[in-house]
Formats: sequence, C-alpha cells, structure tokens
Amino acid sequence: MTNATPHVLDFAEVRRGDVARVGGKNASLGEMIGALVPKGIAVPPGFATTAEAFREYLAFNELNAAIAEELDALAAGRIALSVAGERIRAMILSGDWPAGIAEAIRTHYRALGHGVGQWDVPIAAPVAVRSSATAEDLPDASFAGQQETFLNVTGDEALLDACKRCYASLYTDRAIAYRQMKGFAHDQVALSVGVQRMVRADTGGSGVMFSIDTESGFPNAVLINAAWGLGENVVQGAVDPDEYQVFKPFLNDPERAPILEKAMGAKAIKMVHGPDGVPRNVPTSKAERARFVLSDAEIVDLARQAVVIEDHYGCPMDMEWARDGETGKIYIVQARPETVQSRADAGKLRSYAVSEAGRVLTAGLSVGSAAVTGRVSIIEDAADIDRFVDGSVLVTSTTNPDWVPIMKRAAAIVTDHGGRTSHAAIVSRELGLPAIVGCGDATRVLHDEQEVTVSCAGGERGEVTEGAARIAVTEEALGDLPRPATQVMLNLANPGAAFRWWRLPVDGVGLARMEFVVNNTVKVHPMALIHPERVTDPEARARIDTLTADYASPPDYFVERLAQGLSRIAAFCHPKPVIVRMSDFKTNEYADLLGGRDFEPSEENPMIGLRGASRYDSDLYREGFALECRAIARLRGVMGFENVIVMIPFCRTPEEADRVLAVMAEHGLERGRDGLQVYVMAEIPTNVIRAAEFAQRFDGFSIGSNDLTQLTLGIDRDSDALAASFREDDPSVLWMIERLIGEAHAAGVKVGFCGQAPSNDPSYARRLVGFGIDSISVTPDSFAQVLRNVSEAENEA
Repeated sequence: MTNATPHVLDFAEVRRGDVARVGGKNASLGEMIGALVPKGIAVPPGFATTAEAFREYLAFNELNAAIAEELDALAAGRIALSVAGERIRAMILSGDWPAGIAEAIRTHYRALGHGVGQWDVPIAAPVAVRSSATAEDLPDASFAGQQETFLNVTGDEALLDACKRCYASLYTDRAIAYRQMKGFAHDQVALSVGVQRMVRADTGGSGVMFSIDTESGFPNAVLINAAWGLGENVVQGAVDPDEYQVFKPFLNDPERAPILEKAMGAKAIKMVHGPDGVPRNVPTSKAERARFVLSDAEIVDLARQAVVIEDHYGCPMDMEWARDGETGKIYIVQARPETVQSRADAGKLRSYAVSEAGRVLTAGLSVGSAAVTGRVSIIEDAADIDRFVDGSVLVTSTTNPDWVPIMKRAAAIVTDHGGRTSHAAIVSRELGLPAIVGCGDATRVLHDEQEVTVSCAGGERGEVTEGAARIAVTEEALGDLPRPATQVMLNLANPGAAFRWWRLPVDGVGLARMEFVVNNTVKVHPMALIHPERVTDPEARARIDTLTADYASPPDYFVERLAQGLSRIAAFCHPKPVIVRMSDFKTNEYADLLGGRDFEPSEENPMIGLRGASRYDSDLYREGFALECRAIARLRGVMGFENVIVMIPFCRTPEEADRVLAVMAEHGLERGRDGLQVYVMAEIPTNVIRAAEFAQRFDGFSIGSNDLTQLTLGIDRDSDALAASFREDDPSVLWMIERLIGEAHAAGVKVGFCGQAPSNDPSYARRLVGFGIDSISVTPDSFAQVLRNVSEAENEA
C-alpha cells in the first residue's frame, strides 16, 4: 500500500540501510521481506512506526526536557537508576497519541488484517509488537532484549497501548544502564515499533538460530535451539531447549544429512496464549519432553535458510524462528548480525588449563572457554540484585535484561536453566565472562560465599568445582607459529571441545578415540541395545528405554549418536584427514557402560585381554562391532565426511587383520571403496616384527607409544612402583619405532606418532624427525610447542 505519512512504513518499504529510521530489527525484517522472501525465506508481513513518530510523540507531550532533567539527575548521582527509569516511563505511558500517528497505525493494522497473500485473516489480526531501537545491532553492541516485546496483541486500542509501552521500554533500568555502559547518548537513540503478524508458535514451536558456533566462532556450523510454544522462554533462558548443530558446507547436497548434533532439552514448560490472549507458561506433557521439537528435515531446512540469510547479509547472523502449529510452516521472525564471535581476534588463541580442581559441585553447558575462581553470590530474584557482591560468581535460576547491571560486575555466571542462546549466554559472551547455563541445581547445591572454580575449559560441559583450582592461561599468536614439513595433527576425544581448535593450523586429527564418544555420548553397551532382553538390571533397562525413546530402534540410537559425536571432530578441520580409532575399551571398561555387565567376561588382566581387533570378530562382540561399522558408514556416506580414516587398535597378527577387514567389508566399510583408508595402531612388538605383512593390509600405521613401551619393556604403564622405568625414550623402544618407519616406508605406507613425548621433550621430536616420521599427533594444549620442536628438528637436520 502507499504510505501517506513518514510515521509508519510497511516492511516491504524498508531496507537494511534504514536503521536510523526504523531501528536495526525492523530494518532487517524489511530487508528480508524485500530481498529474501523471493529466495524462499518465509517472513511474516507487518509494518513499523518510524523514529520520526517517536520523536513527534515526545514533542507532542512535551517530554524531552523532562526526560533530560531526570537523566541529568541520575548522572549527577542525585537520584537512583530505578527512580529515574520509573519516572520517565510513567511520563511516556501517560502521554497522548498525536492524531495523525494513531490513525496511521490503525490504517496499517487494518490493511494487515485484510490479508497479505497466504495470510487470509480477520481484520482484528493477532500481532507481535516489538521494540526496535535505532542504535540496535551495531557491530559492538547487540542490545539483546533491552526493549520490550508484546505478543498476541489484538485490536486497535490494544495495539496503540502496546506501542506506547514499547516507547516506554526505551527507558527501562536495564536499557538506560546498557546505553551508559556502551557510551551511547540517550537522546541520540530513538524507538521504532515493529508490528508483525503472529505465527501460531504457541501450538507449534520456536527458538533461536546462529549461523556461527556461538562458543568457538567456528564459521561452518549452524546452531539451532528449539522449544515448544512461543520463543520468549528460549530467549530469556527460562527453559532448557533442544540443541542442534548442522555442518554448513554440506547443505547444498540434498543427498547428505549433515546434522552434527541433536541434544534433547528438558523443555519443562512452554509459553502459550491464555484464555484472555495473554501469553503464560504451562507445563509440557511427558510426550513433549521426550520428543525433539524439530524433525531432521526441519533442522536441515532451517540451517539452509540460515545460510541464505548469512550470504545475503555477508556476515554471521543471529535469527529467531517460529513454527506455526496449525500449518506446520516455519518462519523467520527476526535476523540481526552476530556481534561477538564474528568480531573476535582470529589471529590469537587463548587457552585455559585447570589443574588441582576439587570435586564437581554442579555442571551444565559452557559458554566461552575461560576459567575463573571466586566466591558464590546467589541472587534468585531481580529485586535482590543490590545484595550482589562485585567480583563474585553470580548464581541464579535464570537472567533477563534487568540483570545486566550486575552481570557486568560478576567474575562468572551460573544458571539453573537456559541454553546456549539464552539471555545469560548471550550477555556473558558479550561481556567476555565464563558462564555455565542449564545446571538444573546450582541455586540448590551452592551457597553464598562458597569458594569455587567455574571452568568452561573442558569443552561443551562446564563444571563448578569446590575450592580454588590452579588455572594456567596461554595465548598464542597463530601467525607466529612455524609450519614444518612434518605434519603435526591433534589427538581429540571430546567432540564438545573440537570446534574451539578450528583456528589452529593443524594438518588433521591423528587420533580420535571412539570409546570416549561411546562412553560420554552414547552411554550404552552396544550389545545391550541389540539384545535388551538380556539386560538384567531393571534400572539400566529403564534408562536405556528413556535414552532410545525418540529413535526408530535401540541400535539406530547407537549408530546415530556415535556418528554425530564423531562428526563434530570430522567437521572442524574438514577436508583434512581425521583418523578415527575403532573402540578400544577393555572388558572392565565395557562392563561399566549401561547394560554392559551382562555381556562382558571377567578378566584378570584386561590390558592384554579381549580388546581391540580380537573383539571385532568375537562371538561376544561381533554384533556390537557391526554397529560401530554402521556408524562410520553413516558418518562417511550419509553425512558426507569422506575425510574420515578408520584405524584398528591392538591388532596382534596379520591373520587377525584379515578377519577384521572382512567383517568391516560385510558392513559397508571395504578398504579402498569410496576412498576409504584403513590404518592400524602400532602398539605391539609384533606390529614391528611383522611390519611388512601389516603394510600389505593397511594404508598407514599410527604408533601408540604407551602400549608399545609397556609391551616392549614388560612394564605396566599404570604401575606407580615402576613409573621411573617406564621410558618412551628407552633404546629398545626407539629401535622399535625406527625399524617400523623403515619397513613401512619401504612398502610405501605412512607412519604417524600419537603421544605426549614430542611435546614434553624436544629431543624426542628431533629423533622422530630424524627417523623420517610422517606425522606427529598431540593434544591441543601442546600443539604450538610441538610445532616449534619439530621445526627446530627439521632445521637442525
């Protein structure tokens, strides 16, 4: 429609250059409707009041001088923030609408109600009314949640009242404090109101989506949070949502399903429209809590939309989405630039290492990668924030924008509820604070003045531990690191920590331990999933039933969870090689998995018992190994990570290798097919003695120095009494390594080394380089030092 005044604009008339006129949020909505709806992005229609309308409202009610007087008194310390904010809001709410502005809002609302395309709705259409400040979403300030939103507003008068309340929210205590913190002049910020057709998410679902990993800045992942009902609970952190991650580079291939992670949240409550139309929270059903909000197809579709939006804007984006419960259609209801990770210094890597930590008191999702110590300050209600002790660890149930003034004074933040896209998480990232969200019990198990360590250094699981731990901080300028000819790779086990290393100039992953993912992500013995009837512990069977409830079958649970866990390791350095070692649990370790005791024999010496390759063709585990193979086949085929190399551990003889390779081929993992490479761990003297025969069967060796030292010297590597004699630089061990490299290279096969010795001892790195090692794989914390050690060794050679 034609706009007769400058006071109201249809979203279709607005573009992203109009921030000064309609604020960042509304400018972005207009941009999407004009440029991205034709590309398949669904955005509900609507309109925006302009900054001119806001200024005219203040002038019409003679409020400018009165507001300035209150803010001057606040700046001079004559009145408190709460007093200034309350007085200014009261002035705005008691004002009258200029007739022209009120009529323009009514006219656009009625036009919206007559229907736009598919929106065939009655005149009194329910709408969402959102505030959009003209300083919003600048590169150094997100203004996340600083102003108000009102949902399911119906009727002319209710809409005008909601618009007035949006105006007043420019002067909430939190908004005033935030502008002061960021250095914005109050009178230079105006308020636009966005009025948008409501999506019936109250009967569907909603959430938040980022086109970048919010913790590490990894640019190739889309992060999606989802909950039932309206999206305010996700944004405010009042609910523990589902979390999904998708690998962006594979989204253009319809044959691939690149979902890296699906973590089910508790979703204990959902926000719906009450009988009076006012949103309220109600408990979710047991079925809703046990089910993912989004299907795999919806997850991938949303991620594709995120990429389209990001490509259009040319920067990582922070988006809100809603699924209509009546039509099942998903809409993007907000999009703005991500303002934290996209501006991080990619040339430096800061790492935190925590040692001497006390017992774990509570745990949740980590935000950031830092660690701090401090004393607990529990604040359960915003009314009590005056009790907060500066520099302490803020512990609370959840936060909202009212908490910002004390959040910026905290050493760390810990909450009972919320996900990675909650208010607490977003503000913590912006402030550079470590935070742990979604602990569930932090306010119950912690107490005021308790000394704790808050650590986000261990990956996606953050921990609050008792007492003050030792924290070591290192910072690397990545541009200063050498680039030796010998490949330097990473040893990784924890998928939750993989993304944080994406900036390192690694040559790939030399060792990804499958058993870590099984233990921490799958949790169930694979044979217990194939034969649940043989699980005798009722409690274990109940837990297995709960874990597998949303999967087609219990074995499918194992395959999908294992493939997704490994995929995050495969993704962070794609397309560089990632060597995944098949499970190398010992029998006693397998027995500790859920249901495991019903399937594992008792061995006197599990270290040299039924482990590694011998299990894979054993009647005790052959079916379980088949699930491992299916997971790798899914990882490489369905998901698309063809950079994954399979490695067989503890393979005692070439004949055993033949049997294992045959079993793998039966389950879709045939060496050489679709480029599949298969390596073998070199950790038994027979791997060296018969190296030429092993080289005929495998594409590479990886030296496991711990077991090779143990079995060469006949020393239990876990023995305290013999620890001084356990030396990886013993001449006999070095002879084994040099002999293996020579034999392998003669057969045209690569050899890598995975172990700490090269990082602990520069002379060890020199020896390996002198022997002609092809690659060295180490833990991330020692990567930079190994690069230097290897580079020095090459220069000396």
